[in-house]
Amino acid sequence: MNPQLERALQECANEPIHLSGAIQPHGYLISCQLPDWTIRHVSANVEALTGAEPAGMLRHSLREFLTDDLIQAIAETVGFGEPGAPAQRAAVGNIGPMADLCDISVHVADGLVHIEIEPQPRGAGERSPTVVAQTMIARVAASEDIDDFNQRVAEQVRLLTGYDRVMVYRFRHDDAGEVVAESRDSALQTYLGLRYPPSDIPVQARTLYLRNRIRVIPDATYVPVPILPDRDSRGAPLDLGQMALRSVSPVHLEYLANMGVVASMSISIISGGRLWGLIACHHRSARRVPPGIRAAADLFGLFVSMRVASREQHDAVALEENARSVRDALSLRLDNAADPRLALQGELDLLCRAVACDGVGLVQAGHWYGAGRTPNESRMPDLLDWLRRTHNGAGPVATEHAADWCRGPGETDGLAGVLALPLDLSRNEWLFFFRREQIEEVRWAGRPDEPFLVDGDGGKIGPRASFSAWNETVRGHGLPWSDGDRRVVGRLHQMLRERYRRGAAHSSVGDLSARRVRLDVREQRGRLLQLSELLEGLVHVSPREAAQLSARINTLESELQSLISAVSAVDD
Repeated sequence: MNPQLERALQECANEPIHLSGAIQPHGYLISCQLPDWTIRHVSANVEALTGAEPAGMLRHSLREFLTDDLIQAIAETVGFGEPGAPAQRAAVGNIGPMADLCDISVHVADGLVHIEIEPQPRGAGERSPTVVAQTMIARVAASEDIDDFNQRVAEQVRLLTGYDRVMVYRFRHDDAGEVVAESRDSALQTYLGLRYPPSDIPVQARTLYLRNRIRVIPDATYVPVPILPDRDSRGAPLDLGQMALRSVSPVHLEYLANMGVVASMSISIISGGRLWGLIACHHRSARRVPPGIRAAADLFGLFVSMRVASREQHDAVALEENARSVRDALSLRLDNAADPRLALQGELDLLCRAVACDGVGLVQAGHWYGAGRTPNESRMPDLLDWLRRTHNGAGPVATEHAADWCRGPGETDGLAGVLALPLDLSRNEWLFFFRREQIEEVRWAGRPDEPFLVDGDGGKIGPRASFSAWNETVRGHGLPWSDGDRRVVGRLHQMLRERYRRGAAHSSVGDLSARRVRLDVREQRGRLLQLSELLEGLVHVSPREAAQLSARINTLESELQSLISAVSAVDD
């Protein structure tokens, strides 16, 4: 990566987008301090709503500008919420000398009550967000196929909001995004299947999508409205991370302009506390989405998030159930084996079913054993060298990149992903799970290695101007090992280590038995020598006594043969 681009990416990642110090001009902000509702911050445009200059509102009570019924509704909403929670709709009421009908949302952060006010468009009929969301949910709930479900989600949100394009945008394991469903105006080119580099939605932006589930930009050509004062009582910039009206990054506005987008909205899809993806909406001209419609979209987004989380939980449970079945069967077989360590060599086919993989390999006493699709035995030194470089003694080691464990390109036998379990580090014995190389033909929305436009000095940063499909063939990578895979393998590892310890104990018992047998053999040898000397002194014996002596010698010979067989078995 060239230094200018690297610096541009770092500056983008470090941009404090939650501290923009401004809001979008389609609404107003008033921040108060309880218990007396003293106004501490206002947006610079607030006079258009209240008829009072910003300076004339600061340090005054909110009761001078809002009616008691609205303040009561705000107080009740604050009482039900928690500090740091997303903004909630509190009321719809008339504000200011012109009695403008406004939608009021509120949240608490940093010891202040932040009130966001948006005038409702005249003639906009208010539909119950709950009823609207229920209708949308009913239209998608019956879909069991994930692709069909995502498509229905995109269609329902477009029907609700009227945007030109609505996409279901999923984050991959590498933080790149991919459009997995799309509903659009037929005049627009499709983005379905296109992939976007991680820098398009940097880490701090993804964090804000978790804090604020709905983000809307009615007109990306807006001029930001400053917040007065722009610092809190401690002199720190005001944190606007939870505000729906927060002014967005100039880089993002330029990004939208390069795409030909004037208005946008996003609905977060959250699963397991992480940002799974977005329902992204684009429009070619300015477009207002009333708060009531946004509330319905938020409820619908919560349902989509629950369905996604439920599907992931179902898959995780199925994975664990299958792994438990394999683990129990393997445990039983090893427990019944004379030596669990050696018996493991014959159970590799069963281990292939423990986790989604294409093959299993085992290194024992310097020998290679495999089942399914595994590398050639000649790759064993490369694998062990990779483990020496990466294993910290704490447990399994994993990679999805073939280059990590194979030095020569094209020498991986079509494999890429490896997950290795240490069985006995003193003997350098390991169990490996392998996954095939996933050869992908990726269609990027513009070149992924050119996410920014940077001038010759690297001083000017701007998003790329082209989103034309750019094709790339990706090789040398396998399907990543998921957290579920690692949990399953971790439990399997624990069971195998326990059986290995029993095998070592079995080996110690075997060594002790062998020593005892050898002592018995030496004792019997001494007795035989003594009997031989006695026989030399026997000259006169009767036939009856000779028969008894012969029987005793036969018995002694039989005992000797048994001891010899026992010694041979232990040595084997």
